[in-house]
Amino acid sequence: MILTLAQVAIGGAIGSVLRHLMVVGIGGPVATVLVNILGSFAIGVLFVVLASRTSLSPLLMTGVLGGFTTFSAFSLDALKLWEGGQSLQALLYVLASVILSLVAVALGAALARGAFA
Repeated sequence: MILTLAQVAIGGAIGSVLRHLMVVGIGGPVATVLVNILGSFAIGVLFVVLASRTSLSPLLMTGVLGGFTTFSAFSLDALKLWEGGQSLQALLYVLASVILSLVAVALGAALARGAFA
């Protein structure tokens, strides 16, 4: 259990740093959307690739991708847009984040199934 918790903690630190670099490099809600899409794609790939290697799952899926993806930041960005009177942008942001992230996770899983079949 301690090894698993260490993997989650180390992975979470890595993912959080990567997310911070994306936000600093790109900025605001656009970075959050990209992080969520990239994270969804990556978790789709890892879901397939790690199916038989569960020992890496805590590090990569729970840790790195849990720290990298940003549902709480996504929610806050949507609220800020809404409260700032940008209701159309808030709606588009929410729709783009959810739909594109679902497409990305499906695409990641499909590509991984083809590449690792």
